[in-house]
Amino acid sequence: MGMVKEFKDFAMKGNLTDIAVGFVMGAAFKQVVTSFTGGIVSPLIGLLFNADFKDMKLIIKEGIADAAGAFSGEVAVLYGDFLTNVIDFIIVAFVMFMIVKGINSMKKKEEAAPAKAPSGPSQEDLLAEIRDLLAKK
Repeated sequence: MGMVKEFKDFAMKGNLTDIAVGFVMGAAFKQVVTSFTGGIVSPLIGLLFNADFKDMKLIIKEGIADAAGAFSGEVAVLYGDFLTNVIDFIIVAFVMFMIVKGINSMKKKEEAAPAKAPSGPSQEDLLAEIRDLLAKK
């Protein structure tokens, strides 16, 4: 039972829970970015090349069509799909950079707040008290 309790303590730590929530949110955000890139960015870039951007490829070896009209044996470099994924990565990386930058600036503001001086008698008050005590003797 010791290992089960240790695992439960580990799993319920705030950091692990935060990581799990961040991972789920990151996966959902990736879907949003992918749909943005595929539905908005790729068609706009495709207008420049007069082709569907994701389907752009460099054919190295032509495929052969069978009786049903399906191509097989084609060897191609799918650079359009690769560039779409690079754009996705850049968008996600930029947003994550902005989030971390915002969090770090909030931490700096918290650290910049000066600590209050300890309340109590000042150095001069203590010295005057010592002088008065010495004068009584």
